[in-house]
Amino acid sequence: MQYKYPGCLITLEGGEGAGKSTQIAFLRDWLAARGITVICTREPGGSPGAEEIRSLLNYGELDKWDEITEAILINAARRDHVIRKIRPALIRGDWVVCDRFCDSTLVYQGAGSGIPIGVLRTLIDIAVEGIQPDLTLILYIDPVVALKRIESRESKKTRFERRDNAFHFRVANGFFDLAMAEPERCTLIDATKSPKKVAMEISSVVLNRLLIS
Repeated sequence: MQYKYPGCLITLEGGEGAGKSTQIAFLRDWLAARGITVICTREPGGSPGAEEIRSLLNYGELDKWDEITEAILINAARRDHVIRKIRPALIRGDWVVCDRFCDSTLVYQGAGSGIPIGVLRTLIDIAVEGIQPDLTLILYIDPVVALKRIESRESKKTRFERRDNAFHFRVANGFFDLAMAEPERCTLIDATKSPKKVAMEISSVVLNRLLIS
């Protein structure tokens, strides 16, 4: 069952190297300029306990856990994040902008790693207790281009960034399929454009989907 709170939850999704962090900063400033109280957060992570799990998930050997164990850890982090940060903010009437949420689990662990969607939805339902995004922005980019962006970074690669190309293509296709399947909630954004143009497209979508309507 989905619960409606006074606040609003916007999630940004996409494969590695799609530029979500940059766009979240743009969107935060755009919303704040309109007098909206904005909480920016991320998954896995977003609360102290969830950030500890994030560190375990992001670094180490690729095969340190099997796929199901990984999915359980992700949703354990999510539950703590929802209880301690997202739900209180929504109850206050704040707008929450989250870098990844449940759709990343469905795509990465489902389309990417092959876990049955029913298993993932059961874990997600336990974690979120009825909280669903009001709007999901899917930043879509060719995995070849995205992987080049990742290679140019100086930061250490995460376990997910180090997965093989076939995995990243499955993830890209999974996000595209999601956008096509749920157009009432999801909007596909061309992330190959310049950051400024992407930000303008995102602000237009938010304006028309959430502020005018």
